[in-house]
Amino acid sequence: MIAVVSDTHLPRGSRVLPARCVDYLGKAALIVHAGDFTASSVLAELEAIGAPVAAVHGNQDDEALRARLPDRVTVEVEGMRIGIVHDGGPATRRHERLRRWFPGCSMIIYGHTHRPELARDGEGWILNPGSPTERRRASAHTMIVIRAGVPALVEL
Repeated sequence: MIAVVSDTHLPRGSRVLPARCVDYLGKAALIVHAGDFTASSVLAELEAIGAPVAAVHGNQDDEALRARLPDRVTVEVEGMRIGIVHDGGPATRRHERLRRWFPGCSMIIYGHTHRPELARDGEGWILNPGSPTERRRASAHTMIVIRAGVPALVEL
């Protein structure tokens, strides 16, 4: 199972990852974070869970994260090529743009909007996990869980 989060924006006050999110992260074979951890300590906390972490930096991330993480990355896991980026750009033509950035990927994960998206397109999936901590205009705190190549949105 792959656990996908983005836009955690931690630490901030008393905010923490929801227990249900932490449970999924703890059971994952891979954790994907699509940027905006905010602080390097959050990446360290995810890495301490035990599963490998595939991640990119976001526009709100500290300098240490920007130095350590790429702005785009492609990973191969469970027979899938997964492209990861924080900001997919404007909504207009976003899917086409993401496909150009990540040719041959069966899944493309982006963040930034805090709005979850599970969209099937001709070549696979375009995914945005929303945010487990800062929903903004979304109806709920969310993440995505991928099992056997099939993504599912999880409300937390």
